[in-house]
Amino acid sequence: MAPKSEAYGNKRKLVDRSKDHSSKKPKFDKRQPQREEPEDESDSSDFSDLDDGGAPLDEKPQNNESKNGDNQAGQAGKVFEKGQNSRESHIKQRQLAQERKSQKPLADELHRTKKLWERLRLKSKVPKDERQKLVEELFSITTGRMKDFALKHDAVRVVQTAIKYATPERRKMIAKELRGTYPTLAESKYAKFLIGKLLVKGDEEVRDIIVPEFFGRVRKLINHPEASWILDDIYRGIATKEQKAILLREWYGPEFHIFRQAGENEAAPTADLSQILAEQPSKRGPIMKYLLDLTNQLIQKKMTGFTMLHDAMYQYYTNVKQGGEEAKEYMEMIKEDENGDLLKNMAFTKSGARLVCLLLAHGSAKDRKQILKTYKDTFQLMSSDPNGHLVILAAYDLIDDTVLTSKSIISELVGKTEQDEVTNIVVSINDPNARLTIRYPLEGTSKALFDAGRADDLKLLGGLWEIRKTTSKKDPEIRRKELVAALSPHLLTAIASSPLDLISTSHGSQMVIEALLSCVGDKSKALQAVAETAKGDPNVVEESEETLTTREHISKAPHGGRMFKTLIAGGHFDKATRRIIPVDPPLHFADILYPIIKDHIITWATGPSSFVVLSLLEVEDFSHKDELKGILKKNKKTLEKAATQETPEQKAAKEAAEADGEDKKASKKKGKKAGAKKEAPVGNMGSKLLLEQIKG
Repeated sequence: MAPKSEAYGNKRKLVDRSKDHSSKKPKFDKRQPQREEPEDESDSSDFSDLDDGGAPLDEKPQNNESKNGDNQAGQAGKVFEKGQNSRESHIKQRQLAQERKSQKPLADELHRTKKLWERLRLKSKVPKDERQKLVEELFSITTGRMKDFALKHDAVRVVQTAIKYATPERRKMIAKELRGTYPTLAESKYAKFLIGKLLVKGDEEVRDIIVPEFFGRVRKLINHPEASWILDDIYRGIATKEQKAILLREWYGPEFHIFRQAGENEAAPTADLSQILAEQPSKRGPIMKYLLDLTNQLIQKKMTGFTMLHDAMYQYYTNVKQGGEEAKEYMEMIKEDENGDLLKNMAFTKSGARLVCLLLAHGSAKDRKQILKTYKDTFQLMSSDPNGHLVILAAYDLIDDTVLTSKSIISELVGKTEQDEVTNIVVSINDPNARLTIRYPLEGTSKALFDAGRADDLKLLGGLWEIRKTTSKKDPEIRRKELVAALSPHLLTAIASSPLDLISTSHGSQMVIEALLSCVGDKSKALQAVAETAKGDPNVVEESEETLTTREHISKAPHGGRMFKTLIAGGHFDKATRRIIPVDPPLHFADILYPIIKDHIITWATGPSSFVVLSLLEVEDFSHKDELKGILKKNKKTLEKAATQETPEQKAAKEAAEADGEDKKASKKKGKKAGAKKEAPVGNMGSKLLLEQIKG
């Protein structure tokens, strides 16, 4: 059988298979291999076909066996000049192609810049001095011709290299030379990367040259398969607040394509659709229709990953009447996306995640179930995302069917096997976003979870709570308790099986506290496992055989002492009443911990976690209080010494303060009197309080 390429190139008539012809298979004669003649290098071109994107020509003859008839037909189908074979014909064709190239504008310059590019791209193999000379030569050729080079598909890489090694002044020069071509470059498969490199390497002046060229062209470029991505990158990460508003306004209708930047005494343009509709209520119909059509157009094309699209969708949904036909049709349009790519992409942008939260809040039980189904196998990725985790928190607060929530979300977050549970929980607890998806049902909106930087998240959740008053039937506290019940077995199992991994960090120990105080079910194994982490001499540093690293005793860590103290107290401290509110049923952790640390109780009482021993004496349900007091009285001198001597932590803080004071001494202004410094307390405060306890 002839090779595929030859079969397509030489069409043959079908052989007549009538009875007059023999049906026997023809015999094959083995072809003699042809000798390869050395190629004449003088005839070959300096350019290779790969430089222009062509495929390499296979010049070696194939030695495959073929039928005599096929061979003759193949030779008859090839057209060569008199006295030429296939190889010579290929060389001739390449020479003709090279002649045509040399007749094009900038042929010689393009040839030289390609050679320079080939050398410059080998960053680690080119000495700095040589690279500088090559860059200077490159700019001597391209300066004043940047547009010509940038608009050629095989020369645009040369301009990118020039940008890479250019000074800030030269980058500005390149940006100015390319002025007027940026929308065209954005539509190119290769030149679009030039725009990205220029924006990343450039400064604010370069940004202000490039970004305004996309004004008035958003509808055209956002639908383009190449330009849409660079446009969205500019909108998401490069444009200023005012520039983003101008770009987004073009989604509202043709009249917004005619833009003008605000003057000195004018207000900056706004993309807030509610404000625009309030100023121009008569134009609500055309604006909403134009926005809906453009949004639907991109959804139908499966181009749903753009931040600009999600911002536009959020503006639309927040300005329709909830419960009306517009809102219902918009919900259906989003749900009808076949593969669910739209909803998945929305979860990872700020406006998109907030829109999904609103869809969950206003949707029916059926809508919520379908949205959760779309996010199957995506929740773990969403939990660690700055925006995606909000969708999970909204689902906790809004979905009445907690069985559905636990099966869809919680089981995926923690994993299906015991080993997966430990690994996933440890990773999640130490992630700034994922930890909220584990601890939120236990703690709610506590300050430990939602610091000042998460004020926007709290504002969003507050708005969702107002909406759920009319769209959800279940009491919020009952919903929370059901979620805690679903989460409890996973957390307690993870604590019981791998307590050291969890309490090794501050956030992990905080999760252990909340789990043991708030979870429901049998906590005995988990409490015992946590107490076992305190065994051993606190002054001995343990070595891990698995990781070949050292680990300090848990009593030396501040978060470890806080954890044991809180578990001994058996509840949270209420600032309003200034007392501990115990959990029901009580933990009785003091009786579990004491037998484990009894042999080293004096080391605990004089160390960083001395307040743990103090908590044992203060708690009411501790059954070995008299025994502990007796041990402390016998070692009263040791406690007194610890209470009066400087601790290692105090000594280190004093040295750091002295070093800092010497640095600031030279910068103090003359004549300014320094205030009297308060002396830092000396000695172990826990040991001092323990001495007061045993006096009585």
